[in-house]
Amino acid sequence: MRFTPKWRKAILTLHVITAVGWLGSDLVLLTLGVAGLSGGADKDVAYPAMSIVGTALFVPLSFLVWVVGVVNALGTPWGLLRWWWVAVKLVIVTVMLFLVTFLLYPGLVNASDLGEALPRRDQINLVVAPSVSSTLLIISTVLSTYKPWGRRSAAVRVAGPTSAR
Repeated sequence: MRFTPKWRKAILTLHVITAVGWLGSDLVLLTLGVAGLSGGADKDVAYPAMSIVGTALFVPLSFLVWVVGVVNALGTPWGLLRWWWVAVKLVIVTVMLFLVTFLLYPGLVNASDLGEALPRRDQINLVVAPSVSSTLLIISTVLSTYKPWGRRSAAVRVAGPTSAR
């Protein structure tokens, strides 16, 4: 399955928009996490706001970025596993999706419920998680821009040579 140029641009645009939204909401979570960790009256606002941003925006965007990225890869000459940079991005985003769903989401729900009474360990986790996530999203962006490492050798034998650029 290959997209027409019009569809390819539309899917790529959607992928960029959702990924930028994911990174933006991640940076908002990081900012709120730092504000909550620093203490004071910020805790009363920071943790409930984190919960809203995380559950209403960050978590759904995580799924959307993954789905749109897979569709984008499958419908373009890049393929899902033909090129190392695409395969690495797939692994990064899949791991992030798992971590967001099973580790961060419960912490975001607790942040809203517990607010100021959130244990210090959980407060630190709500700073570490978006820090790591933002870093991985930036690495994924660099991979998309520079496209390092070339084609996977197994993909060359199976798929044959095609021009992807």
